[in-house]
Amino acid sequence: MQSKVSDEKSASLGSKTESSESRFTTDSGIPVAAFYSIKDLSDWDEARDLGLPGKPPFTRGPYDSMYRGKLWTMRQYSGMGDASQSNKRYKYLLSQGQTGLSVAFDLPTQLGFDSDDEIAEDDVGVVGVAISSLKDMERLFEGIPIDQVSTHLNINATAPIIFAMYLAMAEKRGIDVAKLRGTLQNDILKEFLARKAFIFPPEASVRLVCDIIEYSIKHVPEFNPISVTGFHVKEMGASSVQEVAFCLSDAISYSDELVKRGLEFDSFAPNFSFHFACGRDFFEEIAKFRAARKIWAQVARERFGCRKEESARLRFFSGGSGAVLTSQEPINNIVRSSLQCLAAVLGGAQSIHVMAFDEALSIPTEESARICLRTQQIIAYESGVTKTVDPLGGSFYIEWLTDELERQILAKMKQVDLVWDGMSNAVVKGFPQREVIERAYRQELDIESGERVVVGLNKFNSNSMQDKIKIERPDEKSARVQKNRVRMLKKKRDSGAVARAIENVRVAANNSEANMIPVLIEAVKSYATVGEITSAMKEVFGTYKDPGLVL
Repeated sequence: MQSKVSDEKSASLGSKTESSESRFTTDSGIPVAAFYSIKDLSDWDEARDLGLPGKPPFTRGPYDSMYRGKLWTMRQYSGMGDASQSNKRYKYLLSQGQTGLSVAFDLPTQLGFDSDDEIAEDDVGVVGVAISSLKDMERLFEGIPIDQVSTHLNINATAPIIFAMYLAMAEKRGIDVAKLRGTLQNDILKEFLARKAFIFPPEASVRLVCDIIEYSIKHVPEFNPISVTGFHVKEMGASSVQEVAFCLSDAISYSDELVKRGLEFDSFAPNFSFHFACGRDFFEEIAKFRAARKIWAQVARERFGCRKEESARLRFFSGGSGAVLTSQEPINNIVRSSLQCLAAVLGGAQSIHVMAFDEALSIPTEESARICLRTQQIIAYESGVTKTVDPLGGSFYIEWLTDELERQILAKMKQVDLVWDGMSNAVVKGFPQREVIERAYRQELDIESGERVVVGLNKFNSNSMQDKIKIERPDEKSARVQKNRVRMLKKKRDSGAVARAIENVRVAANNSEANMIPVLIEAVKSYATVGEITSAMKEVFGTYKDPGLVL
């Protein structure tokens, strides 16, 4: 909340027009004073609110040495065409110093359709890699030491199948799955809220999320089975307050379900990871990350009674923000993405993806992907910001803004809990969707009016750079190759083994006490496809149709 001291300072600057005053708010609409001092932190306690790095409330970072001990994992989100094409890009990025992989899947894979399905005709390999079977997964990681490289699988509705393929692929290569490191996005509630890439109804979908978590903590203990995601909500138009509140409320919903299964919070919480966007307001984004850590530590301790310190330690991946990139003067996006990356570093991220300057136009080219990686490397090795932990800690403005965001996020989470009866119920009823859509609409009006300045779009505009950008076009040949591979696989495999495996999937889906992951692993080993397994689960769970919103 704006303090009286801050109000007095603002008033002392003289009268301003309403339009000029509106510039002095954060991206989330929090009023910002002309300057801050210790008086603005009258209720602030250094031990309680700041603490030490690596210690609750983790405001200063989840680890005591942070980047002095280990840099963040550098992952460029990538995938295109068929598995072989994406495999080449991954090897290239690793050769250039990337330290982890982040796999983008195409829409048919995300929505449970095989590449040879008629409905997938125009979308195979367009916005990510096409994966229909274990054969594709094997090609995707051929020659890549997955027992040494951390892999982020960005998949949700079909996450159980893709996860099963990843484990089966590792087993075929003789790799102990207990040694695999990486993250599965696996946050279906945010799909109902933002992206809409869901398949099954919410109850069945949450069951599958929890099946993955329960199986993973027992058999793949080094792997993060979920990346609870605020990123897509922010990209949809949410404020930083809404993004973090809805993301942490998702995490609470999953935790409640897992506890109902009889699992101890301390058995799964250390393997939770989080995923946030990093938007255009540099200082608000830094404060947002710090506030998120404080709040999760409080939730873990007060709501779930955690006994392990690592259960309260929020670790996050930042994917930058594509929503703030422009197709006009796209080279400007290099500056925007660099600031996003720097904010994520100063906010204490464990893993970072930098948005490519051409992502508003197409899938990144090899050149633009390399620039993104170099951006991370320059910040890591040349800027000096990694030499001390939380270098902005103690800034009057940062600490004030962190606490103000914490207050507003907690209030929003209370609304989710008490008024909306939890996040699962809220997304079905459309409450958070309505809020975010209304804010996104207001933002668009501000851009159109010029009140929200976007350089090169509504101010200082010139189209001189746009024609010089090389566009990465979808590879139609790789799509044809992929479709033919899937058709040939279905002809050559043991159809009897596939039929038996699919029947076992139906049986397990009908048994609410069964964990689906073991039968899915066996199904993918028989080379049953994503589409076939999804169809079997649809027969049991049904499909979900978004009721839409009345605004």
